[in-house]
Amino acid sequence: MNNHLDGRVALVTGASSGIGAAAARSLAAAGVEPVVAARRASKLDALVGEIADGGGKASVVVGDVSREEDAFRMVEETVERHGRIDILVNSAGMIDAGGLESLAIDRWRRVIEVNLMGTIYTCKAALPQMKAQREGDIINISSTAGRRAAGLMGAYSTSKFGLTGFTEGLRQEMGSYGVRVSIVEPGATETDVAEAISDPVMRDAMRNHVSRNGVLQPSDIADAISFIVSLPRRANVSQILIRPTDDTAAM
Repeated sequence: MNNHLDGRVALVTGASSGIGAAAARSLAAAGVEPVVAARRASKLDALVGEIADGGGKASVVVGDVSREEDAFRMVEETVERHGRIDILVNSAGMIDAGGLESLAIDRWRRVIEVNLMGTIYTCKAALPQMKAQREGDIINISSTAGRRAAGLMGAYSTSKFGLTGFTEGLRQEMGSYGVRVSIVEPGATETDVAEAISDPVMRDAMRNHVSRNGVLQPSDIADAISFIVSLPRRANVSQILIRPTDDTAAM
């Protein structure tokens, strides 16, 4: 089913760990050449080596998606190296915990800059090339927090609700150019996302939440991404909500 992906080029942000790294592995296994992007160069180099050991190809671009110039450079370097960009996976993200009173404004700003503005920057940079190609895939990684808000996850939920609106608007804007736009909304997934939380009590609570039995694995989300891009061009899976089986919440 994935033969048509051979030779495609993907830019994957947030690829130093978690869902981004898993997405790069999954896409490489399907014949895609991922350009892996994040701030931690050593982690990216290790991932490229792992992909090469498995018979795939990948390369590195280091940067911080919350910096507009870095985000545009990630896309520009991808196109310079390969002459195209077929898939953009926006997986860079962070969590900080607290309400409006308890969480400092600079932390709110940081969460929104990484989770929302970083995605807007890379999408803005990729659109001209994808329009010229008359095809492309953009997959934005959100969260169930973009569907159900929590008082102590105000900044995170705000960023993810915003990402949902942005993604749907972009889907409507770009469909006539052959560009498919999708959002993937994972529930609790075993990653290192808790490490950015500034409050130590909330950090420990999140660590427990994402490491309990039954949580999703990054590879589960990567499989969903690979499914989206493997479908015929006529089919745009615009939204996937994927939760642990034991998450029985109504929303």
